[in-house]
Amino acid sequence: MTNPFRTIGLQRNAAIADAKFEWILVVDADERGSVELGDEVARVIRSPSFDAYRVPRRNLFLGKEVRHGGWESDRPVRLFRKTIRYNESRVHEHVDFDGSIGEIASHLMHEPYPTLDSWFEKLGRYSRWWAEDRYDRGKRGSIGSVIARPPLRFLTMYLVRGGWMDGARGTLLAAMAATSVMAKYAHLWAMSANRESR
Repeated sequence: MTNPFRTIGLQRNAAIADAKFEWILVVDADERGSVELGDEVARVIRSPSFDAYRVPRRNLFLGKEVRHGGWESDRPVRLFRKTIRYNESRVHEHVDFDGSIGEIASHLMHEPYPTLDSWFEKLGRYSRWWAEDRYDRGKRGSIGSVIARPPLRFLTMYLVRGGWMDGARGTLLAAMAATSVMAKYAHLWAMSANRESR
């Protein structure tokens, strides 16, 4: 199946619509399952108590698992009935479902940034998409947000959520998260300033 790319959520929905079975398990290219996860999914869908389930992810950064800073609580909805769909956001797409959601115990192993180059490669594209989503929803940017939000993100991830306990990787991740926030709000400010000055 081929489908013209518009957003990640719409791309996922096209694949779900083309699926042949009742249940969908979403596994991205930067994720790996396990035999235990496969066995648990098989048991759950034989006698389901819910229409959708969260699957915990263990996240790696530069080859080592990150256990703090917010990455440890990563539990996206990844197992669900074929009738359920994703939202249409350009980034941070998620399953659009209001019902009760179950929990899978087995995890996915997730390595979104195996190298620093991979993070920097995504930074511009994803921060621009984020800003476009917000702008389309009527949000506007301010230079104050560009200045204030990045250090707040660093402090929240590093101190409040314990990123410092991951050592140098935790420090780097918090700094990179702050950089990402700055890029997002800078894009949103630029869109607001440029389009509304015409």
